[in-house]
Amino acid sequence: MNNIDVKINNIAAFLPELAKRKPFHPAIFFPLSFKKNGKRVYVHYTYRQLNDDSDLIASGLIKYGFKKTMRTILMVKPSLDFFAIVFALFKAGIVPVIIDPGLEKSKLKKSIETIEPEGFIGIPLAHVARIFFSWGKRTIKKNVTVGKRLFWNGATLNYIRNLGQNQIFSIFDAQKEDVAAILFTSGSTGIPKGTVYFHDNFIAQVNSIRQNFSIQPGEIDLPTFPLFALFDPALEMTSIIPDMDFSKPGKVDPSKLLEIINDFGPTTMFASPALLDRFGRYLVEKQIKLPSIKRIISAGASVQPKIISRFRDVIPSLSDFFTPYGATESLPVSIIDGKSILENYRHLTQKGHGICVGKVVDELDVKIIRIFDSSISQWTDDLLVNDGEIGEIVVKGSQVTKSYYNLPEETNNAKIYLKNNSEFYHRMGDLGYFDSEHHLWYCGRKSQRVVTKDKQYFTENCEGIFNSHECVYRSGLIGISIKGENQPLICIELEKNNNKELFNIKNELKKMADMFPQTRGITRFVFCKFLPVDIRHNAKILREKLTSQIREKYFS
Repeated sequence: MNNIDVKINNIAAFLPELAKRKPFHPAIFFPLSFKKNGKRVYVHYTYRQLNDDSDLIASGLIKYGFKKTMRTILMVKPSLDFFAIVFALFKAGIVPVIIDPGLEKSKLKKSIETIEPEGFIGIPLAHVARIFFSWGKRTIKKNVTVGKRLFWNGATLNYIRNLGQNQIFSIFDAQKEDVAAILFTSGSTGIPKGTVYFHDNFIAQVNSIRQNFSIQPGEIDLPTFPLFALFDPALEMTSIIPDMDFSKPGKVDPSKLLEIINDFGPTTMFASPALLDRFGRYLVEKQIKLPSIKRIISAGASVQPKIISRFRDVIPSLSDFFTPYGATESLPVSIIDGKSILENYRHLTQKGHGICVGKVVDELDVKIIRIFDSSISQWTDDLLVNDGEIGEIVVKGSQVTKSYYNLPEETNNAKIYLKNNSEFYHRMGDLGYFDSEHHLWYCGRKSQRVVTKDKQYFTENCEGIFNSHECVYRSGLIGISIKGENQPLICIELEKNNNKELFNIKNELKKMADMFPQTRGITRFVFCKFLPVDIRHNAKILREKLTSQIREKYFS
């Protein structure tokens, strides 16, 4: 149940209710500039201001010719405008399409062509790219520039606001078949896919997040992934947007995060493992505590126990570090707290058991099926494996999305339909298992397992062993063809302060490999300065790219 006692069928409908109940309560703060003394200056919207501005923009877009259901590419940097625009699109029934702008240009163009967008709202630089790369040239009919001056054609955002003045506007009454948004997957293990979100999916996610993390009205959030800030009004939280390059979370300036925490006292922080690794090292080095933090939530990739350990030392004893498991298509699937990881499961990860991702949330039905690389047309219980056996994770529930836009083959490969064809299990593309206490364990991506003539090697099981070495920052399992046979190889990125001889480290890693059945047979190790990672979270290892790099350098 949501805390706002009204029927909600549009994810933006939380906002006008809050504007009535808490008109002067701050909704979002955004860093603007500095005073002469070096102190940060912030701009902000109250719930009423955010609601009024989004109403104004929604009215203006409709008058300008945007229609309900119009797929509209949104390329606007995090700002007050960004959040007002997103809520305006939801309110008007216009479908925002969110794609990572840091994608390879060929992938970005193909993703846009797949969506066949009809509108484009972006900063001037985004419009330059739209023209230069011919994004949506055939289909885009309406353009809006977010900036002081018009670029090329269309309208400015301020012109849209002027059009919205004195208009009668009512929020779009979304039905179950109405699409709310299209959010693209990162494409880190394949092509980026436009995941179709209905308003019901968003509302189910909000309710699940509130319930499973015990979030209370009036809390303050520090979201370092902007899209998660969109949930905050529905959770009755205030968002503090940090000054950072959101495409490079792994290179964040820790002092800027600390400034926000000291200025606002946020209770919640959401961040990628790469950002938290950098921030945690800084806090430990400077011996700084974070007394306001109730919970840290990290997602986007596996979180190494040593990162969790650092934060357990700097947040209050009753606070915790949570690592929900999920994906763009379904979030959250399961949740585990840092204390449990460190006290109960860390040693098992270091022995090759994979990563424990906790108990499945109540709202979802999760199963483990046998590993298939092909599509599965119909669900049968014969697909299931026994507890303890590694297979593919499949999920069913209200927050699970139904399809990828305009990609029927990819949708078919990702869904297993029940006999009535109205229900389905989504194939996560991830491998895992349930233990005897029905905790879910994650073993890596199905497409990234290494299959040899003798056995299968799973990324998280193998890497968990090698990551426990004191000199290893992270490791990456890949498969390399040698004399016509696929063989496992481990790429090692060392800790920056390492001064041990590489020869000695390699021998120690070989001995570790021989100690465990999960890694026995791995004899090849390569040291890399950096392992390539995804653009969204800077944390997922791009093993396909890594394989290509290693093959070219050592086996060409």
